Amino acid sequence: MFSDPERLSGRRQPQVEIRHAADLVVQLSTSLQRKPDVVDFGTVFTDHMLSVEWNANGGWQTPLIRPFGDLSLHPACSALHYAVELFEGLKVYRGDDKRLRLFRPLLNMERMSKSAKRACLPAFDQSELLGCIKRLIEIDQDWVPHLGSGCLYIRPTFIGTEPSLGVKKPNRALLYVIMCQAGSYFNTELSLWADPKYTRAWKGGTGDCKMGGNYGGTLFAQQEAGSYDCQQVLWLYGEDHQITEGGTMNIFLHWINEDGDEELATPPLDGIILPGVTRQSILDLARKWDEFKVSERYLTMGQLCSALKQQRLKEMFGSGTACRICRIGSIVYEEKVQNSQNSSSWDKSLSSNLLRINFALFQHGRSPSDWTYLV
Repeated sequence: MFSDPERLSGRRQPQVEIRHAADLVVQLSTSLQRKPDVVDFGTVFTDHMLSVEWNANGGWQTPLIRPFGDLSLHPACSALHYAVELFEGLKVYRGDDKRLRLFRPLLNMERMSKSAKRACLPAFDQSELLGCIKRLIEIDQDWVPHLGSGCLYIRPTFIGTEPSLGVKKPNRALLYVIMCQAGSYFNTELSLWADPKYTRAWKGGTGDCKMGGNYGGTLFAQQEAGSYDCQQVLWLYGEDHQITEGGTMNIFLHWINEDGDEELATPPLDGIILPGVTRQSILDLARKWDEFKVSERYLTMGQLCSALKQQRLKEMFGSGTACRICRIGSIVYEEKVQNSQNSSSWDKSLSSNLLRINFALFQHGRSPSDWTYLV
């Protein structure tokens, strides 16, 4: 199914043929679950999962779709001890025409490939993995909601399974994909706590890769944010308190900038920021509209506070696959509450336009788009 990095470099030939999505082995569950109507995000999983093993001697093995169930891992597994692991997140939607659509999944495959390289995990064929995911969706397609704006969340996961306590590149790995019902991730406008004493990512680190360690290390700061009645952390970086991400979201400011121009601005991809698929889509759409300036540039809390004081901020919002687009209602910074929304109606805001008009059109098939991948 997947390519072998050592084969590609010419150092050696794999001992088995490269597997393809057509080689999938399918073991169907004999006991299907009842599908609940309303669930919390990430708590109820579909009936089947995809898994494929890799080892340095044999390369990629035959991909398998089997009933959803526990993994069996060696106690010294490198993913458990040294966080040699990564994941992705994408969604499948049911269109008005009843067809199932993925939203820009090749961007997820590219990001997953980049993360795998950074984690010293083996290379894989992105199109073949996407083909296997498509087959998994087809098998569990009844889990995709038939009504409303609901969807099914897909979580490809890639872990090192080296059964050794040595800190080294793993000789064994497991790639698996699970899917769950996707209820609301955030239900209201978010409040953020901004304090530079905690750092989510740094130059030369892995902030631009989707690795679990980037998230587990944020829980302590999120707990402290709760003591300020905030739901998430607005992550700052450097002595000038650069705005980076909000919780697990990319951050956008829609404002009148220092030069008096209407602008949509978001921090640049400099190795600290995760290259979000929703982030890229927002930038692509806004540039296509050509109604205001669109920038990827450094933003600081000083600039934001000045814009708030001078009433130049139209809207601040976050974006991500799980939350899609979420407004930021307030920020606690230097012990003061900064209200980040003006009195304008959300229905007339940029985030509302992006979320309800454009993404709905693309994701649910109401408008032709090369951003969608039919299942």
